[in-house]
Amino acid sequence: MALFRSGLLVLTTPLASLAPRLAPILTSAARLVHDTLYVHLQPGMSLEGPAQPLSTPVQATFEVLDFISHFYAGANVHPHLDIRILLTNIRTKSAFLPPLASSVQNLAHPPEVVLTDFQTLDGSQYNPVKQQLERYATSCYSCCPQLASVLLYPEYEHGGLPVEVSLPSTIRPSSPVARSPKQPVRGYRRGAVGGTFDRLHNAHKVLLSVACVLAQEQLVVGVADKDLLKSKLLPELLQSYAERVEHLSEFLVDIKPSLAFDIIPLLDPYGPAGSDPSLEFLVVSEETYRGGMAVNRFRLENDLEELALFQIQLLHDLSHRENEEDKISSSSSRQRMLGNLLRPPYERFDLPPGLYVIGLTGISGSGKSSVAQRLKGLGAYVIDCDQLGHRAYAPGGPAYQPVVQAFGTDILHKDGIINRKVLGSRVFGNKKHLKMLTDIVWPVIAKLAREEMELAVAEGKQVCVIEAAMLFEAGWQSMVHEVWTIVVPETEAIRRIRERDGLSEAAAQSRLQSQMSGQQLVNQSHVVLSTLWEPHVTQLQVAQRWRKPGPSCRSA
Repeated sequence: MALFRSGLLVLTTPLASLAPRLAPILTSAARLVHDTLYVHLQPGMSLEGPAQPLSTPVQATFEVLDFISHFYAGANVHPHLDIRILLTNIRTKSAFLPPLASSVQNLAHPPEVVLTDFQTLDGSQYNPVKQQLERYATSCYSCCPQLASVLLYPEYEHGGLPVEVSLPSTIRPSSPVARSPKQPVRGYRRGAVGGTFDRLHNAHKVLLSVACVLAQEQLVVGVADKDLLKSKLLPELLQSYAERVEHLSEFLVDIKPSLAFDIIPLLDPYGPAGSDPSLEFLVVSEETYRGGMAVNRFRLENDLEELALFQIQLLHDLSHRENEEDKISSSSSRQRMLGNLLRPPYERFDLPPGLYVIGLTGISGSGKSSVAQRLKGLGAYVIDCDQLGHRAYAPGGPAYQPVVQAFGTDILHKDGIINRKVLGSRVFGNKKHLKMLTDIVWPVIAKLAREEMELAVAEGKQVCVIEAAMLFEAGWQSMVHEVWTIVVPETEAIRRIRERDGLSEAAAQSRLQSQMSGQQLVNQSHVVLSTLWEPHVTQLQVAQRWRKPGPSCRSA
């Protein structure tokens, strides 16, 4: 079990020899640190001499950039670790200046332990070496007062012998920039990088780190917002713009505080890269390289110089699941949120003892009925609020007479049954009439639902599901412990509504516009599901929450 919330890993082995040892080093570090792990590169440094070692500049070469990419890719097997490779001492040729001896960099999460790959000559945990390590760490960074130190001795695959490997090229500069492992990286005054940066992951960190190494004065960071988010998978689960910027800013200031960062909303495909004459480079991924080329064409059309493009290779996700991308991506992160508890359940002491109640909702066409049937198959007692509405409206039903009195007998069929189409035409677009109707019907349905809960208890059920499209509008979330919301893209919902109900596209859109949006529902939900994929994928999402320990999803 990890002992420290944050740590600093000082790597002293030359990069070519360090690469094959990274996996066991990271595994050892992950056993000790459970949250933030800062990484400081100081290849060739010795901790056994009598003098205190100093932080010296590390020449920024393409080998260094490739190593950073390789490190973040390898760290992905430890998802609990927030890795941050510090770049203060990594200098491009144009900025290769000795550091100020007295400068101590503040970190957002001061390390509680300092770790190193440095190996003493006799392989022992040599106290003077640990003291040197602690002094070195505190001379460079703000650390916790009671700083612990650990010398890591993983079982290296090659028996501890220094084996050099050539790292694969992951950074591809556009012509005329040269590219070889030992080639020094040129520094630029100002550059740009853009992305969604949702749930900042290791592939984002590579993109940002390369941009930070290249930039010497200012880095412009465009963060996708508004229209650029509409095509994203599961946009309802995206972090807010403010939240993404907050995490992004903390990461950037941590890894290179000497840079000025201009973080701005990205509202069109070009952003500032297409119009800012002072920018000199743009960092893109394999996926966005064509976009980078389009930016340069746009700049040339507007008499601006082309930007130097640096293309970053995608990082493969070796643990990707069915229907997920095989690269490290935010889309996969959002998919993995499906079926998980996102916030603590409500405490409902007024509900029948021993019965756990789930409110199931979603926009029209989202697939509520299919999920309700799946839950019924798992043993839940399902209450369909549409059916309760039909009972309430039926002659002799508890809402029948009040509705007829409120809207007149001309809403009735000849046989006395309420004509719901006529009634709907009376209230559609008329807020006063709609409120009059819902004030009558919604409390009646709530009362019927509570009666159904008592029946569920009588049948020995432990879990009850209330299926209701208008769960929040009616205030019925007060009757449940958890709200489960089903989401699909609006285009898919419209297609399903048209197929199911024979409506025109305009009518289907109008129906959706009269409801709360998927985003509004998700913002108040405990569990999110999606029926966008094959039925068995949705069933896996349902099972994800159903099989979790606790009262919420015991099999009934």
